[in-house]
Amino acid sequence: MDDEPLEEWARRRELRRPAPGERRATPLGDRPERGAHVGPDTPRGIQEWDGHEWAPAGVAEDQAAAAAAAGRDTNARAERVPLPAFGKLPSMPEPWRPTQRFHRPDTPRK
Repeated sequence: MDDEPLEEWARRRELRRPAPGERRATPLGDRPERGAHVGPDTPRGIQEWDGHEWAPAGVAEDQAAAAAAAGRDTNARAERVPLPAFGKLPSMPEPWRPTQRFHRPDTPRK
């Protein structure tokens, strides 16, 4: 397998990282993060990227209020993620095929 140069990897990583001051909404509670469509009436925490970690920045009472507070950064996040070119995708591997025929010991051979 060909390894990509470290400089290219670091450049791609920086493109995916959030910009300082960027905000996102996360559901509050004991459950792990879920999609925005799950529990739209539950309170959301607003987090802001400070350059090193997501820090709490506020609380919204539901998904609509959280989207209003953090939604302005949604398009910027979506544009940062590059999609692979179809010609760059790896080819599908050949399926595994056994080298010898397998017969179960309890079934008669034909």
